[in-house]
Amino acid sequence: QLHLVESGGGLVQPGGSLRLSCAVSGLPLDTYVIGWFRQAPGKEREGVSCISRSVGDTAYGDSVKGRFTISRDYTKNTVYLEMNSLKPEDTAVYYCAAHAFVFFSVCGLTPGRYDYWGQGAQVTVSS
Repeated sequence: QLHLVESGGGLVQPGGSLRLSCAVSGLPLDTYVIGWFRQAPGKEREGVSCISRSVGDTAYGDSVKGRFTISRDYTKNTVYLEMNSLKPEDTAVYYCAAHAFVFFSVCGLTPGRYDYWGQGAQVTVSS
């Protein structure tokens, strides 16, 4: 059973930065694709970014391209989401999620592909 725990959320001013962490336990990180999603009140869950074991296999939602960066540390079994130039519209609960890695596939931002979810971390961007 895979277990994911997010941390690093909080309150930040517009233009600021935050780094979210997703600690993965239960199975080796390189056997899973990890995605970040977010959900604001009254809105649907939105794909933010994903990463797999394949070199260079990352993806970003259009609203965060050029501002957010996803990375993974196999020694710590942790995936990070570095968020820069934050805007008020980035305010949401951020979730990390996982599904089994499949050879010759690329990571995607469709929530339904993911089988395991963390509890979420609140990110609030406000002055």
